[in-house]
Formats: sequence, C-alpha cells, structure tokens
Amino acid sequence: VQLQASGGGSVQAGGSLRLSCAASGRTFKNSAVGWFRQAPGKERQFVAAMWWSGSGTEYAESVKGRFTISRDNAKMTVFLQMNELKPEDTAVYYCAGDNSARYLSANSRTYTSWGQGTLVTVSS
Repeated sequence: VQLQASGGGSVQAGGSLRLSCAASGRTFKNSAVGWFRQAPGKERQFVAAMWWSGSGTEYAESVKGRFTISRDNAKMTVFLQMNELKPEDTAVYYCAGDNSARYLSANSRTYTSWGQGTLVTVSS
C-alpha cells in the first residue's frame, strides 16, 4: 500500500489541525495504519494507530483526549484530528501501514509502508 500524508500547517497553541493519509493499493484484513511524528533532533515517536477494518485504536499517552484517529474506507483515507495543540506537538507527522499486523503496534519498525511527512508547527 502506498500512503500520502497531507494537512500540516502552522497553528497557535490551543488550535486544531486535521491530517489526512490517503492510501492506494490493496489493504488486507490485518492491515493497520499508524501515525508517527518526529521533532528536530528527536527520535520518531508513536502517535496513534487503528485497523483499516474493524474497531480498535491506540494512542500515545501524550495525545490521549486531544487527538482522534479515524478512517473513511470508501476514500481509503485515515485522518488524525488534532485538538488543543501544544508547542511540543510540533513535528513532522508521518502515516505508516502494516499489512500483516497482529496488533496495533507503537513500534515504527513493524510498519513497512511510509508516506512522506507533513509538518505541523504549533506556536505559543
């Protein structure tokens, strides 16, 4: 599956952004999609994940209650709604796919398909 992320931008603290991850190609019953982010000088960090079909989501503690991952299967698009943004949310955000997931992983190494990043900048 090929992925393309979009929707990044600049926003003030407390604001909102919605990221999109458009997929092309085939997904499978055990396909999962995740969002990760990487701030300058820091390691890539898990944000959220969900299954392409079925229920179930996972979130990093730092974004629980503020971010929501969702999907539109007809459009093969996954979204990351980000509310109450903080300066520490500033990073390049990536979406990633795993077509043989056994569980919703927070480990970036389990994801085999990656989209290009989209930059989110939150100013104080």
